[in-house]
Parts: sequence; structure tokens; C-alpha cells
Amino acid sequence: MGRIVCCGLGPGDPDLISVRADREIRAAKHVAYFRKKGHPGQARTIVEGMLATDVSEYPMEYPLTTEMPFDDPEYARVLAAFYDQWAERLARLAREADVVVLCEGDPYFYGSFMHLHARLQNRAAIEVIAGIPGMVGCWNAVGQPIALGDDVTTVLMGTLPEEELERRARSSDALVIMKTGRNLDKIRRALEAAGRLDAAWLVERGTMRGERVARLANAEASDCPYFAIVLVHGRGRPAERAE
Repeated sequence: MGRIVCCGLGPGDPDLISVRADREIRAAKHVAYFRKKGHPGQARTIVEGMLATDVSEYPMEYPLTTEMPFDDPEYARVLAAFYDQWAERLARLAREADVVVLCEGDPYFYGSFMHLHARLQNRAAIEVIAGIPGMVGCWNAVGQPIALGDDVTTVLMGTLPEEELERRARSSDALVIMKTGRNLDKIRRALEAAGRLDAAWLVERGTMRGERVARLANAEASDCPYFAIVLVHGRGRPAERAE
């Protein structure tokens, strides 16, 4: 029996892939990765030039992107069927040989592989190799510490309602807001209402080619890409001394 090895690829720069993941990727005979239809996929782009010449590739193309609302029951049904089919296919492949699955960032941190991970339990031997989360690459791109002392760091999704984004921005010190894209105007309004806009940064394609770092207050929302994160640095709350 082979293994299914999910390799975390880090934030985008191939130099930030771990030594262990690099070794598995270069030795792989079967490689699977997620992508949108008509696109090479960010995970596949990161490993360009690393794969063996005789590797078999399995692009897992999402059946839906934005053509159906997230809260539509049909959206959940179609995606569930997609993950079911690929879990079955990967489990069959792993009966004969190792299969490497590529995952941007860290697989256990909002990684799409987790939908397969749940379906593959007791069907295949699974290994997950940690990767540097994308947000870490982004706050390094800004060049400032995201949190100091007793700062509380909160990770939010830009898809949340504006009122909740504002409430959490008021109650947290450091903020990481993912899934920006078309939600950027809403995020900006929420941070402005919470009095945090002046401390906010927009990082697009952090550590990748085309990286752009800008103050959120000055950033244009019209062309914000999927790989973009909003960061609000902590207030520098001093750590309490141990008694």
C-alpha cells in the first residue's frame, strides 16, 4: 500500500518550501493539486521545475467558483460530490503507489485538502507535511511584527458580515483578514468604523511574483486578487510580568 502525502507549499515562494516537502515532491510519481478550470493553479505553479519528467499529474478542477452563491444548498452538494469523487480516486491510486497532494500554505490551516482528509480516513495511509501559512509570508512582506507582548491576534474571513468584522476589529489587537478579493470595500468600511484603518495593510501575492504591499486606506479594490490578505498590526500591549 502506498501513502497519500499532502505537502504544504508555504506562502508562494518556492524557496520557502520545507526540505521534507521538497524531497517528497521531487521523488513523486503521482501528483495531485487543486485548480480552477482554465488556470494552471497556484500550487502547480509553485512547484514548476521540481517534478520528475515521468510524473503523472492529476489536476483536481473545482466544479464551481463564483457562479453560485456560497449559501445555496446546491453549492454544498456539488462540492461534496467533487470531494467524494477525488477521495475515491486518490484512495484507489494509493493502493499501488505513493500520491503527493500539493497544498498552498499549511494544509491544516484552511487547506482544501482537509475535505479529502476527512473522507480518506481508514481508506489510505495519510501524511501531512507542514507549510508556512500564507499570512506569515504576508506580514513578513510588510516588515513589521504582527503582534507584541500580550497582543491578541485574530484571524477573520472577509466573507463575514460587515457588522461582525467591525465588532471583532474593535475587540482584537492584531488582525489577519483572509478571503478579501471582492470583499475588500466591506473590509475597509468595517476597519474605518472600528478606528483601525490607519493601521491596516493590504498584501497581494505575498512572497510571489507580482507582490504588492500597500496601506489599505490607499489601495484600489477593483482588481484585488484572490491571493490577498489584510493585516492590522497589534497595539503593542505590554506583557504582564509573572508573579
